[in-house]
Amino acid sequence: MAVKSIKEYIGEPRDSVGHFHGNQLLFVSWDRHLLFAAPFLLYVNPETRFGDVVSGPLTALLQPDPDAAAIDWNRVEWLKANQPWTPDFERTLAENGISHKDQLRFRTPGPNSLLNPA
Repeated sequence: MAVKSIKEYIGEPRDSVGHFHGNQLLFVSWDRHLLFAAPFLLYVNPETRFGDVVSGPLTALLQPDPDAAAIDWNRVEWLKANQPWTPDFERTLAENGISHKDQLRFRTPGPNSLLNPA
C-alpha cells in the first residue's frame, strides 16, 4: 500500500552505533538448541577480546541449558553472516571484523540434546 506524507519524512534510526557511547550490539545464537527462543543480544565494547565475550557474558547466558557445561569452545563451528567463520579468541571484536548489530551463530558438535528430531 502506498503512503503519502504531508511533508518530507526524515527518520533517524535510534539503534545506530552512535547512540551506544562507544559500544555496540551483538546478536549471538546457538543453533540446534531450542531452549532459547531468540538470539542473545549483547552490549559490548568493540575493543573487548572475543575470548572474553565467550568466557564472560555468553557463557553466563548459556548456563540454563543442560548442555552448556559440555561445550568445547575449541570445536565450536561459527557462522558470521550465515557463512562459516573462524574467530580469533585473542583478538578484539573489531579485529575479528565484528561490527554493530552483527549476528554470530554457533554449532556444537555433540551437545545437541534439545535438537528437534524432525
